[in-house]
Amino acid sequence: MTTLTAETQSRAGDSRLSDATTDRPIFGWLFVVAVICMAGSYVRAIYFTPIEALQGAAQKIYYLHVPAALSAYLSLSITALMSVVYLWLHDERADRLAESSGEVALVFLSAVLTTGPLWAKPIWGAWWTWDARLTLTLFLWFLTAGYLVLRGAIDDGAMRARYSAVLGILAALLIPFIHLSVYLFRTLHPMPILLKPSRPSMPNDMLITFLSFFGSCLLLCIALVRARYRYGVTRDALRLVESEGAGS
Repeated sequence: MTTLTAETQSRAGDSRLSDATTDRPIFGWLFVVAVICMAGSYVRAIYFTPIEALQGAAQKIYYLHVPAALSAYLSLSITALMSVVYLWLHDERADRLAESSGEVALVFLSAVLTTGPLWAKPIWGAWWTWDARLTLTLFLWFLTAGYLVLRGAIDDGAMRARYSAVLGILAALLIPFIHLSVYLFRTLHPMPILLKPSRPSMPNDMLITFLSFFGSCLLLCIALVRARYRYGVTRDALRLVESEGAGS
């Protein structure tokens, strides 16, 4: 009877694992579309967008730098929202989505902190300055990395989700201060060109390139969060099977 029960549990676990791993691929059609759109945006920026008169070719980094920042903000906002949902409903799916968005946010924040110095060197003459927006963005990167480190440091699932949810919410609260830092502090960072009350001060060719990059980055962001969430589903199903196997 014990053997039969163990076999039944094993088959049920294998069925759940099979459902999690075979129904949907980790990277689906959305990721492929996002990569194609990103490639097309790069081609447009490099070959079909005029060079800015004052900053030269270095200005083209703007088309990736700003959309990457906005995508990071979106990912962290999802993390914060799902953290609130988890603290309210204790739904593991919300915690899994918060974790997935946090990892994607770290990727885009890394892109921001990489492209920023590459743009700053020819324009400011320095790779890095302790500018208010740069410093706050670096601090946000450390908060996001700390969020992910915290998730790996706690074994208890409920405690891990609860503690990381609080940190995820606190990290997202920094986003408005980063955006408003150019108004609140004396800074080398330029004022917003598009996200301002008046009409965007950018030629149409450059505006179209920026919008194409913005749409491509958002699409890639959503595709990566989706893929990471599916990976999380498979991982959690595998852990459940392993724990049930160990318990039997």
